Amino acid sequence: MRLVQFQLMDGQRRVGLVDGDRVHEVRGADSVRELALAAIEAGTGLARQVDDLGLGQHHDYLQLLDEGRILPPLDHPDPAHMLVTGTGLTHLGSAATRDKMHQQVGDESAITDSMKIFKWGLEGGKPAVGQAGVQPEWFYKGDGSIVVPPGGEFPVPPFAEDAGEEPELGGLYVIGHDGKPYRLGFALGNEFSDHVMERKNYLYLAHSKLRHCSYGPELRVGELPQHLAGTSRIWRDGKLLWEREFLSGAANMCHSFDNLEYHHFKYAQFLRPGDVHIHFFGTATLSFADGISTQVGDRFEISLDEFGAPLSNRVGRGEAVFTPSTVGIL
Repeated sequence: MRLVQFQLMDGQRRVGLVDGDRVHEVRGADSVRELALAAIEAGTGLARQVDDLGLGQHHDYLQLLDEGRILPPLDHPDPAHMLVTGTGLTHLGSAATRDKMHQQVGDESAITDSMKIFKWGLEGGKPAVGQAGVQPEWFYKGDGSIVVPPGGEFPVPPFAEDAGEEPELGGLYVIGHDGKPYRLGFALGNEFSDHVMERKNYLYLAHSKLRHCSYGPELRVGELPQHLAGTSRIWRDGKLLWEREFLSGAANMCHSFDNLEYHHFKYAQFLRPGDVHIHFFGTATLSFADGISTQVGDRFEISLDEFGAPLSNRVGRGEAVFTPSTVGIL
């Protein structure tokens, strides 16, 4: 089952079930978050909740996409109650690019901290069911205000040194009224980052991740295949600039999803009832590793057959929101 959130022509929200080139309204549902919370209270699954409500009017899916009326597949009415985070060095092959970025100049033989964490994941990232494995790298991206809808533009701040895509899967979660996290499913994601800044020093990773991101357009409900192979593309002036396959799924990862989720939700401050979490699971494929430098107007396209329509976003230009020496003093 694949779900979307979208707007009618008058701005009203709806939840829709994707069926080929059509989107069927889920009766009585205008928010995936509320739909999920109702399912939790009823003690049932999200797919069953949709089946129980039934379907109504249908819409042309391509038209909704073209008109920019598709929303992120999970959000919160208050962006402050939405947390966007992620993990790195989780995929087989992901250490090579990162290790090269963080290698000490003139010391090619030194093992970097990135490689150490990757090796720890290989050795202990897939523990037995019910046990905790080694903890992964973890980073914070922002709250709901940094989420760009499918088809939208990434506003690149004037202080940015790079505007690079990261094609990966995101886990979509709601915290139930019982204080427990519930995974609704997965979505395609573009965990947009500043790789030039990160390359200067791995301690700049936290800064490099404080950028906008996008995920969707569809929420895939249920478990995933063990092996997933998608395509990441960059288009410039209507022509293909760069293209590469990216892999995901448990068979291509050195951490299990269960382990990654445990090491995120083990923190009590992430278990506030009603909150929404978007957690990116990492990638091993970057255009930056192939020497690509994006520019305003470039379009990213991330596709994976199991997730329906591709995720497409453009590189835009953001405005300065703060300048030096402008802090007010009381």
